[in-house]
Amino acid sequence: MNIRTRLTLLFVLLVASIVLLFTVSVYYLYDQFREQEFQQRLVEKAFTTVRLREDVGEVPRADLPVMTDEQVTIYNRQGTVLYNQETKRPRFPITPSLLGKVAYQKPQYLRIGDTEAIAVLHLNARKEPLIIVASGNDRYGLSKLDRLREILFSGWLLSLVIVGIAGYLFATDALRPVAELITQVNAISATNIHERLRVGRQRDELADLAGTFNDMLSRLEEAFVLQKSFVSHASHELRTPLTVMMGQIEVTRLQARTTEEYEVAFDALLDEVKSMIRLVNGLLELARANSDVVTLNYQPVRIDELLWLAQSQIVSKKPDYQIDIDFDNLPTHEEELVIVGEESLLQTAFQNLMENGCKYSPDGCVSVRILFEQGRLKLTFSDQGYGIPESDLPHIFEPFYRSESTMTITGHGIGLALTRRIIELHHGQIQVDSVVGKGTTFRITLPTTYTPSQSSGGTHKLSESISV
Repeated sequence: MNIRTRLTLLFVLLVASIVLLFTVSVYYLYDQFREQEFQQRLVEKAFTTVRLREDVGEVPRADLPVMTDEQVTIYNRQGTVLYNQETKRPRFPITPSLLGKVAYQKPQYLRIGDTEAIAVLHLNARKEPLIIVASGNDRYGLSKLDRLREILFSGWLLSLVIVGIAGYLFATDALRPVAELITQVNAISATNIHERLRVGRQRDELADLAGTFNDMLSRLEEAFVLQKSFVSHASHELRTPLTVMMGQIEVTRLQARTTEEYEVAFDALLDEVKSMIRLVNGLLELARANSDVVTLNYQPVRIDELLWLAQSQIVSKKPDYQIDIDFDNLPTHEEELVIVGEESLLQTAFQNLMENGCKYSPDGCVSVRILFEQGRLKLTFSDQGYGIPESDLPHIFEPFYRSESTMTITGHGIGLALTRRIIELHHGQIQVDSVVGKGTTFRITLPTTYTPSQSSGGTHKLSESISV
């Protein structure tokens, strides 16, 4: 069952229930009104009959208002019939229980089929209590009640038909924007992922739904473009060393070489292989950083230890690089150095910034500084290198982007993109300031797990860790 049919049925059921409740209420209230009105007529008939009888004796039937199948019977307190308007026996005989109820001046209503009666107490001129039972058939009132029932039932059935048609039209109109959205969504594919959904009503829930879809499409388009760019650049970066390796092998095979010449060729091939390994490792790290956050292993880690470890890794490979790590105003508690993060990813980010600072500086030197603030710590990586042109600053965090001024320096353009993604995964921020010819400074802000309410662990342990 589709939504339109379900909405139509629910609408019809709701309105039909309301209309049915209304018609039943009208019928019940009118029936109560008719019953009360007829009881009042019976009471008037009873009292009029007994008063006339006391005044003139036998009451001529033509002297009283006539009701269908009427009968008036007068009883004394013992239940003996004193007067009966009809020659036949009383239609509603008095019982001791009824006699007792009426004796307390409580009129009693009786009914057998369509014949209704009222029993009331009356004191005659001698103060003798008399029980008067007046009965009759309210044929006129019951006929109007039957007619009202027919009208209400017919009107209810007609209202069901009208409500069904109106509900179908209403559901169709309400779901028309949904059908339009479905048509637009089905028309969007990889070839026109830039298209966006449009809705005629701009201030309802469907407009919000379309906006949500458009936001999702924007994210998908961005991911799609990044994926295409990633595959294209990765293919290009991998193809270049493979082409160089194939060329070197072909040249080497053209003629016999000496042992020294083969060693030179093999060294060149080894350098290309190492370059490919670095590229592949960078791609794997970037893919891992872009994977689902829940797959990462977050643990409490100390930033100072990661910085020293990153420094030792770089210096072991490039002994001519110089990396200075300085602390500004040492923290009172060593817990201020602890953040919750993925140790290997953070180390990779710090290594990338350190290595870039050394690689793009003529003196191969980079300075790392740690500043402490309440609830967060700041890291700055500064160098006195070539600097980054202002036109390149907005693009340096894009994968495989490299400035024209750095094309002569070995690299693949993955490090900064990977670094920014790692910092974002740790709810941090990264900013860059650079002046061409003077150097570049990267600033990283990361939240810490320390709160002032935590107990101090002593500063001597921090000093020991710094001196390691």
